[in-house]
Amino acid sequence: MTLVKCPRCELNYLRNNESICKICHRELYGNQPIEEVETCSTCNEAPALPGKDVCLYCLREMNKQKGVKEELEEPVEIGLDPVSGMEEMIPDIANEDDPDFHVMGDALSLEEMSEQEDNDSDDDEENDD
Repeated sequence: MTLVKCPRCELNYLRNNESICKICHRELYGNQPIEEVETCSTCNEAPALPGKDVCLYCLREMNKQKGVKEELEEPVEIGLDPVSGMEEMIPDIANEDDPDFHVMGDALSLEEMSEQEDNDSDDDEENDD
């Protein structure tokens, strides 16, 4: 089987028994050519499901086998004790002294900070001259 490009679009390849590709056929005639029904790759008897390579029966059998394997696996026990309350989960941080959470009495507001930056940039420009 040699691959030949479509004489109309020169993009897609044709099978030996086709005169134009499927896309051009759809554009010209408004319908899709009848495609061959794919058979199941497992049993080679029943038609395969759309988008799959196996039939419905084989797919169900494979899912059953997966379910049996999952049931055979035993759950793993971690061995952790249950937590009796939130007291054990939340550490006591009241005694710690964190400088980031002190009272901000002398902190500047956003407006004051922008004014200070403007003044600093003006001072830098004057010093450059």
